[in-house]
Amino acid sequence: MNLAEIKQNYDRDGYVFIKSFLSKEEVEQINSELKSFISNEVASMPEAFVFYEDNSDPATLKQLQDIHRYNSFFEKILKGSEFEKIAELLLEDKVIGKNLEYFNKPPQIGKPTPPHQDGYYFMLNPPQAITMWMALEDADEENGCVRYIPGSHKKGMRPHGRTKTLGFSQGITDYGDEDFAAEVPFPAQAGDLLIHHAMTIHRADGNKSNRSRRALGFIYFGESAREDLAAKKAYQQKLSEERFAGKF
Repeated sequence: MNLAEIKQNYDRDGYVFIKSFLSKEEVEQINSELKSFISNEVASMPEAFVFYEDNSDPATLKQLQDIHRYNSFFEKILKGSEFEKIAELLLEDKVIGKNLEYFNKPPQIGKPTPPHQDGYYFMLNPPQAITMWMALEDADEENGCVRYIPGSHKKGMRPHGRTKTLGFSQGITDYGDEDFAAEVPFPAQAGDLLIHHAMTIHRADGNKSNRSRRALGFIYFGESAREDLAAKKAYQQKLSEERFAGKF
């Protein structure tokens, strides 16, 4: 796709799928850097930024937040990169790189990602933000590919409530049969890029396979967006308290 087509699809559907955004060699470099990062730097990260399916088993690592803060390689991927440029194109705004995350669904035990809208977490006015999902290995319907509802970014915020999914504490509470029927799954190969608007509804199944499902997640806020900082601080404090109290 050319840039005009990418923008057209994003505006219409609330998401866009770009094949082979990164080359095989670029993906291999990221995977190598991630392996080193996990081995050498995760131990020094705050516990609230590190999530395991089983806290007693390091092999079940499922999510790392803000990895760009701890490693210059990942900071350069988030900021001043081709990812940042395409975010500015799609949002028609200068952007601020807010987060670079590592996601995984470990084999057999990787849990479903509940249906949600990222804007619920972001607490922005206007909800001028974008999320990217960069496949680091193949993802399909067996190991939990991303699923979107086309056009959902134009229909407002759905009601959200507490889930039991660590790392995705809020999910849409009235998600029903019509929503499931409207979903479009996006199997992806390593190097493929999915991009969606903060209001786009999406989810993913659990990992039923013997393969992992590793990816990077990028979050960019438009400079025109304003965060409700007090509400966000209170929300994050509540999550932290509940996490360490063992409620989810």
